[in-house]
Amino acid sequence: MIDNNGGKFQFSYSAAERAEVERIRKRYLPREESKLDKIKKLDKSVLQKSTMYSIIIGVVGAVLLGIGLSCILVWGAIKLVFGLGIVIGVFGLAIIALAYPAYIYVEKKERERVAPEIIRLTDELLK
Repeated sequence: MIDNNGGKFQFSYSAAERAEVERIRKRYLPREESKLDKIKKLDKSVLQKSTMYSIIIGVVGAVLLGIGLSCILVWGAIKLVFGLGIVIGVFGLAIIALAYPAYIYVEKKERERVAPEIIRLTDELLK
């Protein structure tokens, strides 16, 4: 509603319009990170790092396994390449088998690294 009182304008919004204006305004204000946000971010970083390492190890192992299988299936008639293909394939399988233990190891080390900060923040929030 617009009133013209002596050259002054007054705007009034409905509750729904006001809520929408506040929601839009909130997107453009600088956001301060809360303690709960910091805790979530630290916990997520632990899982992301361990997942990244295990995926990289698994992909490298799968590529080596594929190279070994290619040597066996494509150039298997040559005895030397056949034996080399078996060795590379088994090595690739061994690396793939290390992906999950690597995930567990990295996750444990990362949790140990961020534990003091998470404990401090949770103590502050729970008080």
